[in-house]
Amino acid sequence: MGFVGVNETRFFIKNENPKTQSLTFQEFYINGWNSYWLMEESVWVSSRFRVSKMLKRGAEMGLSVCRTWAFSDGGGPNDLQLLPGVFNERVFKGLDFVIVEARKHNIRLILSLVNNLKAYGGTAQYMRWAREAGTNVSSSRDAFFTNPTVKAYYKSFVKAIVTRKNSISGVKYSEEPAIFAWELINEPRCESSSSAAALQAWIAEMAGFVKSLDQKHLVTIGLEGFYGVEKTGNVGLNPGKWAASLGVDFIENSAIENIDFTSVHAYPHSWIKGGINSDARVDFLSHWVDSHISEAEKILKKPVLFTEVGFPSSIQKNGLYDRNIFLKIVYDKIYESAKKKKAGAGALVWQLLVEGMERYGDQFSFIAWKHPSTYKLMVEQSCRLLNISCLGNAS
Repeated sequence: MGFVGVNETRFFIKNENPKTQSLTFQEFYINGWNSYWLMEESVWVSSRFRVSKMLKRGAEMGLSVCRTWAFSDGGGPNDLQLLPGVFNERVFKGLDFVIVEARKHNIRLILSLVNNLKAYGGTAQYMRWAREAGTNVSSSRDAFFTNPTVKAYYKSFVKAIVTRKNSISGVKYSEEPAIFAWELINEPRCESSSSAAALQAWIAEMAGFVKSLDQKHLVTIGLEGFYGVEKTGNVGLNPGKWAASLGVDFIENSAIENIDFTSVHAYPHSWIKGGINSDARVDFLSHWVDSHISEAEKILKKPVLFTEVGFPSSIQKNGLYDRNIFLKIVYDKIYESAKKKKAGAGALVWQLLVEGMERYGDQFSFIAWKHPSTYKLMVEQSCRLLNISCLGNAS
C-alpha cells in the first residue's frame, strides 16, 4: 500500500518497488464513506467483528476511503483522552485495530482529530479542562482557537496520535500508509464572523504543527464549504444568510499552504429549512458542487473532496429514493470532473452502518446492502472512478 500525495488538483498513489527502489504514480479518485463509530466499537474485542464487517463490505463495494473519528474527549470509560495528555490505552488499542483492519482490506482512513460539536467532548471539553486547571478562558466557544492553554492541549493530543506506535502492527501512525489524511477539526464554525482571523490563524498554526510531525500524510481542515462575508461574490451560493456569519470561508481557509486538499459537506435537507420542494434542493446541490469544484480548480489549485454528503431515504412520487436522486448528482459531477482530470476528487457518503450499529444512526445513516438501488449506484461510481484511476480510460 503506497502513500497518497497531491499533484496540483489531483491525488495520486506513490508505489515504490523495493527491489528497484523506483517509484510509480497512479491517479487516485475516491469513492468512500463515513463510519464515525469505528474506534468506539473496537474498544471491546467482542464488538470488533462489526468493524471488520464494515471495512470488508466497504471494500467489496469498491470504496477506497473511510472517514472516522480519532477523538473521544472526556472522562468516560470509552473516551480516548481522559484529561489533557492522559489517554485510555484500551481505547487507543481500539484505534490501532481500526487502522490494521483498514489496511487489511486496502481501505485508507481520514482521521478527524477533534469535534467542533459537543458529541464526544469536542472543543467545549478542551475549554472545560482549561477552566478546571485555573486558566482564565473566555465564555465564547471561539476561545478554542485563541487561548494558549487550550491550543497547547490540542497540540499535545495531536502529537500523541500522530507519533503513536501501533500496538498490533508495530508501525508508527506517521509511517502508516492506511492513513490517508489528518483532518484538523470536524466542521469548524465560530460564534461570530469577527473570529474569522482567529480561525484562519489557528488553521495555519495547526496544519504546520501536524506537518512538523509527519511529512508523509496529507492534511485537510474539515470545512463544510461555506463562504464568508468578505467573499461577496460567492455568499449567494450559501444555503442561507446564516452561513456567511460563521467565521469560515472556503477559499481563504483552504488556501493555507499546509492544507493539501479542500473539504466540503453537503446537507441540502438540513441546511435549507421550510417549505422548500425537492427541486429547489436539487438546484442548490448542483450549484454547490459545481462552484466548489470550479474554485478548487481555478483559484485554489488543490483537489476538493466532498467528505460528507448526506441525504434522507424518503421516496418521491415517481418512486425514486430521495437519496439516490441527490447522490447521483454528486457522483455524476465528480465523474465528469475526473474524466477531464479536474479538481473534483471524490465523495464520501454520510454514513454507513452494519447490523447492530443502529444506535449510531441519524436520518442520513443506512445499511447499504439493505438499499439495493443505492448500493448499485455506489458500486457503479466505484467502478467508473477506478476505471479512470487505473486505466486512464473514461469510457
